Amino acid sequence: MAKAAVRGDRLYPAAGERMNGLAQLFPGDQIEMFMAVCNPATFLPQVLKRSEEGSVHALLGGTDPRRLRWSDMIAEVREAAPDVPVTIWCNEDTPLIWSEIVREMAGLDHGEKIQGGFDLLREIMSPEGMKRFRAYLHEHPVMSEMQKRRVMAAFLDKFALDEALEEEIDIPGWTADLVDEITELYEEDVFQLQRIPGVHFISP
Repeated sequence: MAKAAVRGDRLYPAAGERMNGLAQLFPGDQIEMFMAVCNPATFLPQVLKRSEEGSVHALLGGTDPRRLRWSDMIAEVREAAPDVPVTIWCNEDTPLIWSEIVREMAGLDHGEKIQGGFDLLREIMSPEGMKRFRAYLHEHPVMSEMQKRRVMAAFLDKFALDEALEEEIDIPGWTADLVDEITELYEEDVFQLQRIPGVHFISP
């Protein structure tokens, strides 16, 4: 819910409390948290669409959007529920790592084949690119996950659907410089996420 997603300079401020409650609700069970994070510059407009607030300024209660940090939220979750391991990835990378995300969530062995591992890749790559990509995989059946991701990235460089990759950010009062600054801070925040104890970060 939009009203639970942002409060002031905090993302999902109740996350720690709720995760702790969930762990207490199922004592003795193995509780894990899986979550994608994304650039606040693209996240806030999506939240605004689902919010009753009329502007990002109102949504944030006047807080500077540059203060939002996913690492703050995850650190609170780890403090509130230290026995709950957390798996994080960047939503922007999901098409490249979807198969690994599914394996992690399902508890499957690393490298185990799954159906639909390239479903999200199909959404951002042209049909011709997908056809050539699958043909390449058929010709090179033995590849590590890292090698597959390099191949995916190479095919995306040539066959990506620009309209699927580009997201227009139309927020009154926001400049291109502000978006660039928020994006740079997000990239730094992703680095901080990977340094939080108990967090497993999936990257391409």
